[in-house]
Amino acid sequence: MPLETAIDNIEQLKDRPALAQLLAWRPEVVQAAKWDRSELTIWLNRGALCEALAVLRDDPATQFAFLCDVTAVDWYPAEPRFEVVYHVLSMKLKQRVRIKVKLSGADASIDSVTPMWPGANPFEREVFDLFGIRFTGHPYLRRIMMPADWEGHPLRKDYPVEGYR
Repeated sequence: MPLETAIDNIEQLKDRPALAQLLAWRPEVVQAAKWDRSELTIWLNRGALCEALAVLRDDPATQFAFLCDVTAVDWYPAEPRFEVVYHVLSMKLKQRVRIKVKLSGADASIDSVTPMWPGANPFEREVFDLFGIRFTGHPYLRRIMMPADWEGHPLRKDYPVEGYR
């Protein structure tokens, strides 16, 4: 069975509840959206991330109340270099949404969502440890996988394959 063609036109995706809710709330925070392989991805402005996630979580029409994962992608040498990726689930709608926020390599920091979802704590620590992305307001931002004295962040694309010598 062939894959459906991806849709990246926001006008064609306005009927998706998560995107519709964000566009009704503050359309300027939505940078882009894409429907691909039966999953919606929304790119948001960095400064509005926590407010937008709160809207998706708390609005009775969407109820994306479950944070499944927080991860990151390093697009080195492109700029903005990083994307922080949040996967949220609405059991009411039986839908998942992928939220992405782009970060520059020179300022790889973003507000922590741990106050909203305490379960984000280990995910954000893992992203910090492996990519070096800082989460402002995180209650305990320390390495979680690598030893405390480890140099660098091993999932960065410019990290030496065999480690620093």
